[in-house]
Amino acid sequence: MKIKVAPYQTSWKSLFEDEKGRIQEALGNETLAIYHIGSTSVPGLLAKPVIDIMPVVDDISRVDLYEKQMNELGYEALGEFGIKGRRYFRKGWNVRTHHVHVFESRNTHDINRHLAVREYLRNHKQAARQYGELKEALVQRYQGDQEAYINGKDLFVKDLERKAMEWYKGDKQSFS
Repeated sequence: MKIKVAPYQTSWKSLFEDEKGRIQEALGNETLAIYHIGSTSVPGLLAKPVIDIMPVVDDISRVDLYEKQMNELGYEALGEFGIKGRRYFRKGWNVRTHHVHVFESRNTHDINRHLAVREYLRNHKQAARQYGELKEALVQRYQGDQEAYINGKDLFVKDLERKAMEWYKGDKQSFS
């Protein structure tokens, strides 16, 4: 699948809200919170037009019981998909529209990592601009090749996560 980035769209927030309600209904009482994460959650940031959603649950193993309900919403269940303790779902076969990253509430590291990056980029416009410029350059350089795009962002994202976590902890906004 080819990667594309687009200018920020105000509709992304409402797309998140609509899907949040559907996911809440599908997962029922399992969800403690549902967050909009990723680049589409940062006003002004260039992003792949895919809504990233992070439900937080009490017991990650119980999420497996709801695969049928998520499938009925159009999601494909992919298990941990490279991150221990996560349940990952994606929606959209030819055109990806949503990614759902479910974490257990005790996994404060991964939850806070996602929230920290979101809040850091919302509060540090220069970092958001640099990130957007990098994404745009990588898409152009690699002609939308997904693997090359992801690899090209890797060092920047790791540094961004480190800075964001330091800032987030210092700001006392952690999930835990």
